[in-house]
Amino acid sequence: MRKTIFSGCLLLLGVLSSAGQGAYNIRINEVMTSNTQSIVDEYDQHLPWMELVNTSYSTYDVRGMFITTNRKVLDKHLTAPQRIRLMSVIPDNGEETTLKARQHLVLYLASHPAKGSSHLSAPVKPPLWLALYDANGTDLIDSVSVPPLAPNTTYARYNDGARKWVVKAPDAVTPDTENFIQVTESKVAKWKRDDPHGLALSLLSMGIVFACLSLLYLVFRLSGSYMEHRHRISEATRSHPHLMSLLKAGEKVAQTAHKTTVILKEGPQTAGIDKEVYIAVISMALHEYLEKAHDMESNIITIKPKHTRWSNIG
Repeated sequence: MRKTIFSGCLLLLGVLSSAGQGAYNIRINEVMTSNTQSIVDEYDQHLPWMELVNTSYSTYDVRGMFITTNRKVLDKHLTAPQRIRLMSVIPDNGEETTLKARQHLVLYLASHPAKGSSHLSAPVKPPLWLALYDANGTDLIDSVSVPPLAPNTTYARYNDGARKWVVKAPDAVTPDTENFIQVTESKVAKWKRDDPHGLALSLLSMGIVFACLSLLYLVFRLSGSYMEHRHRISEATRSHPHLMSLLKAGEKVAQTAHKTTVILKEGPQTAGIDKEVYIAVISMALHEYLEKAHDMESNIITIKPKHTRWSNIG
């Protein structure tokens, strides 16, 4: 008898455990908060909607589970009945609420349950937080914070049950079908959604323009200063002709000084000549150059014949 009772308890625990695991295979898969051109209900009305998906490969009945958009249910001090009063129950709809492997279920939000088993009264107000609770009204199965969406776009998982969420364009929404798509929200549409008033775009454009103007100012400023400096040097050499010769002499002295420094530092390369001789030669060359003390040549070469014994041969 005791063995039979013990076996029954184990069986009951196994059933409850498998049921609990089955509930956690149900996920919120896609949400549309503003519907003007998407799917319609049985009354041809455009309503906000959400999609559930069974991510497992077994069947699970979602009837009796709860949907809510009220964050007050997160209060741990609430009892199950108090929390249930803040939520919308998923009614029994036979085959539709019995989700087979990888099957989807679309539920309409901000509606009235009297319209049908797929209509829930959960309101849709931004910022939207959407949660799925188990039938006991205590266990949070899944939740998602939905960003502001443009009309007819959805916030959906990239794949069914995946952790990554994306914003899907109106032509890429997938109600009651698998979520995997290759067309997502364009960059222009994302920019419009993130910056509806164009403030960020205006600041970015003005920043680029001012940066370019500042760069042009620096370029023209530096080039103008350089040209002005060249002009001053040119004017000074014109008004003082001897200034140019002084500048050239200064350059020559600087070059000679550099060479002298190199000789003193490294030593002369020619054997048998002392440093003092090099210094004396350089000093004499500088003296003759600066004082114009060198000999003036006539540039005429005179060759005088000289008679030797070879001259008489012949």
